[in-house]
Amino acid sequence: MSSERYNPRASESRWQKAWEEAKLFETRTDAGGETYYVLEMFPYPSGRIHMGHVRNYAMGDVVARYKRAKGFNVLHPMGWDAFGMPAENAAMQNKVHPREWTYQNIATMRGQLKSMGLSLDWSREFATCDIDYYHRQQMLFLDFLEHGLAYRKKSKVNWDPVDQTVLANEQVIDGKGWRSGAEVESRELTQWFFKITDYAEDLDAALDTMPGWPEKVRTMQRNWIGKSRGIEIPFPLAAPLAGHDAITCFSTRPDTLHGASFLAISPDHPLSIALEAGNSDLAAFNAECRRVGTSEEALEKAEKRGFDTGLKVRHPTEDRDLSVWVGNFVLMGYGTGAVFGCPAHDQRDLDFARKYGLPVRNAFFLPGDETPVEAEALVPPKSETVVFVDHFAGLAELTSQEAIDRTIDWFEAEGLGKGVTRYRLRDWGISRQRYWGCPIPVLHCEACGVVPEAKANLPVKLPDDIDFDKPGNPLDRHPTWRDAICPQCGGTARRETDTMDTFVDSSWYFARFTAPHADAPTDPQAANAWLPVDQYIGGIEHAILHLLYSRFFVRAMRACGHLDLDEPFKGLFTQGMVVHETYREGREWVPPADVAIAEGESGRVATRVSTGAALEIGGIEKMSKSKKNVVDPDDIIASYGADTARWFMLSDSPPDRDVIWTEAGVEGAHRFVQRLWRLVADTAPRLARAPEQGSGEDASVLAIRRAAHRTAAGVADDIERLAFNKAVARIYELVNTLAASLPKVSSDSDPALKGAAREALSILVRLIAPMMPHLAEACWAELGEQGLAAAAPWPNVAPALLRDDTVTLPVQINGKKRGDLTMPVAAGKPDVEQAALALDFVQSALAGNAPKRIVVVPGRIVNVVL
Repeated sequence: MSSERYNPRASESRWQKAWEEAKLFETRTDAGGETYYVLEMFPYPSGRIHMGHVRNYAMGDVVARYKRAKGFNVLHPMGWDAFGMPAENAAMQNKVHPREWTYQNIATMRGQLKSMGLSLDWSREFATCDIDYYHRQQMLFLDFLEHGLAYRKKSKVNWDPVDQTVLANEQVIDGKGWRSGAEVESRELTQWFFKITDYAEDLDAALDTMPGWPEKVRTMQRNWIGKSRGIEIPFPLAAPLAGHDAITCFSTRPDTLHGASFLAISPDHPLSIALEAGNSDLAAFNAECRRVGTSEEALEKAEKRGFDTGLKVRHPTEDRDLSVWVGNFVLMGYGTGAVFGCPAHDQRDLDFARKYGLPVRNAFFLPGDETPVEAEALVPPKSETVVFVDHFAGLAELTSQEAIDRTIDWFEAEGLGKGVTRYRLRDWGISRQRYWGCPIPVLHCEACGVVPEAKANLPVKLPDDIDFDKPGNPLDRHPTWRDAICPQCGGTARRETDTMDTFVDSSWYFARFTAPHADAPTDPQAANAWLPVDQYIGGIEHAILHLLYSRFFVRAMRACGHLDLDEPFKGLFTQGMVVHETYREGREWVPPADVAIAEGESGRVATRVSTGAALEIGGIEKMSKSKKNVVDPDDIIASYGADTARWFMLSDSPPDRDVIWTEAGVEGAHRFVQRLWRLVADTAPRLARAPEQGSGEDASVLAIRRAAHRTAAGVADDIERLAFNKAVARIYELVNTLAASLPKVSSDSDPALKGAAREALSILVRLIAPMMPHLAEACWAELGEQGLAAAAPWPNVAPALLRDDTVTLPVQINGKKRGDLTMPVAAGKPDVEQAALALDFVQSALAGNAPKRIVVVPGRIVNVVL
């Protein structure tokens, strides 16, 4: 019996060095074989990795190692999403250059990731703040500009007055900047945009061709793109104004037009702007509306307010007028910036109507009753059939969608409206007023206007000498960086000081990994060979913007000749979070490393290790620095080893659900590591000169071989489906089986039995290699196998060993189960009947009598009828 414990600290560094020296994970595109590209969303170098990173990258590493073992040419790269505001904030707080802060963090996190034993191709590593990377991004920008996919215009934006930068709608939380917490202002600035709306229809339709994506993610993208069929209907002004004779409304529910009781226009509608010039109250109202964020969420949460313009419009099909209001809930950027209010069938409109005393009319007549009625919110569900009675759509039982379609058809036939398809999706504003980002490579020349920088003059490098003593964009204040020569006229020009949104950096990095040293943004041959990414892994928080922008980028890059690709990611998996119990002493959160848990009379009791103080045990929440319920991966790796951390992350719960980090769970994983090591180390010496696999029909041999081969087949299927926890459960079961069988194998055992034991252990080691690669290498060496376990092929499974020789049939008496019967699979009906009648409980029930009949459903059931 081996008394040596497995020492992960010594073992893991040894095998990591061996992999590195063998360049085992460096990928060559021309290596041949079927390609497989696995990629986890690359991290932001914030300082240190966290347990979420451990889980994310462990999952991807299992897939990468498994696919290599299956003979694929695998690409599994790593890089850093390195531009952005945190580096600038650190520069201001710590008096350090953003570049220095970023690359120090990268060095730290690279070391941590390497300690996990990830099978990454580090030769392809880059950071998005590398000049080499953002040089090629600037080339892409110029290509997009040339192809009409990048443009500049004035636009309303969310402005953070503290960070002095534009914020995306998603960065405005409850009307405040997501980092500064300052009240966000609405400003009109000239911004650079990518024309993502050119692909709105394609981006929406393609979601139906992506079975490898979770349905919830596709639904979120569909909702964000927001395709809807509706109609534009002009409402004539009762008294036309100069330049305005009608207000055109867009609606997706024209079937409710009979219930319209008012019109609402955006504060930024041309008519509202024209009216505010002569109405100071309206001007003040509009100004207040513009101070609210520009996002639909901000408008939805804001109190619904309106300003009565005093204008009236004619209902397009009825002899009545509607009042015109300016509404703070109407977006100029969607539809036409004007809507008709139908309070009986929309809760927002009903709230507005009640507030301002406007009528509420039922849009749907009841059969035989043509009198409009006062009503509450009565929107008929689209799934139900409703009686639709109206003079422009007739009397019929229709679904809501049928009523909508018929109404649009009627309005178009009468020349009163135009059916249109609209999208919520807006063009992507990429301008950011900050230093630490990719410079936008354009110049402003007094003679030539806005001029793209010549590609020969790229890259436009960020200046090193920069100060952050004042708020705002340091590039605006730099004394010389802005000065340039116009590439068209040779005159003096000024550089664009806006830098690109960091979402741009992460929208094409997966393509750059296919040829990270190419002079162009991509090597099209390499990109087309590797892409799309076969398995992409990352958090659900990136389900909309990052993934949508990446989908746009492959289309734009295809238009510019950089690749030939429909979608960037073939398979997408969104993993759950890592969560942990929280602990508190008074109002102070206490980290788990300073907590001791014991069982008390009334349950679990927590005390503070450093002081002995009693602690309050709180809820289980996502690991966060604010609540200090974080566990440092370095501490876990130092105490238990990387394989224990990986194994626990993979085994505790389904990968798409949250995993609860517990000390007991980690200790249990470590005990299994030691148990598996002992099983191999104790058995290996007894298998000297044993055949490489078992043979013969001996029951012991077959039992061992069958357990190993069935586990190999099941684990392969589980990994293919990313069901890592199920694969772990199968391996536990195999270890239990072998632990019961292998101690019986001695040096003097039958060669066939020794061969079966050796074969089973060889299979076991190869099964754990994707999950616990260091332990697998140690066990592989202990068995005397050649080469590295990381380079060993996946076990070949014998189909014959997957088939059962026997089948267990439930035996019923008068339809009620009383026991089971095990029979050979090939047994005929007479043999099953005879064996069933010989069972003790059947004999007892028969009491010497013959059964009325015996029903045998082959392979399924036996029923004895008395």
